[in-house]
Amino acid sequence: MASEAILQWVRDHESWTAPLVFFLSFLESFAFVSLIVPATFILLGIGALIGAAGIGFLPSYAGAVVGAFLGDWAAFELAVWLGPKVAGIWPISRDPTLLKHASEWFGQWGIAAVFFGRFFGPMRAAVPLVAGALRMPRTKFQFANLASALIWAGAVLTPGSFGLRWLLT
Repeated sequence: MASEAILQWVRDHESWTAPLVFFLSFLESFAFVSLIVPATFILLGIGALIGAAGIGFLPSYAGAVVGAFLGDWAAFELAVWLGPKVAGIWPISRDPTLLKHASEWFGQWGIAAVFFGRFFGPMRAAVPLVAGALRMPRTKFQFANLASALIWAGAVLTPGSFGLRWLLT
């Protein structure tokens, strides 16, 4: 009975789902905050609530894509503005090897590092910073940023949303 009450509450407040998903995706993708906020796990849970409550998937998916895209874009632009000074800002300054590893990974993989960086924990926070600090061309960065945001958003929302629907039918 309690679970049905929760699902009804989710249905009643469906209009808040996409903005919440946008906000969490932005936090998960923005360089410094993503190291602190465990938004991926929360988004996986929201995906399950979407599926269980039977609410629309596409608005939440769009919110996740836009939030993730803008989070990485903001981090990239911040690093372009700061340049090498980005290494002296917390939390990067606490673990200098993070930028070093991201820079090596970026040097080896180039644009692919931007794409795949979104899917690997600490790299998600560092790769846009390295790309910006190294002045990667904006068009290349944004291409990889958008492509990875489209796939990442589906990867965090789809398992719970459609998996739970499938299990409940």
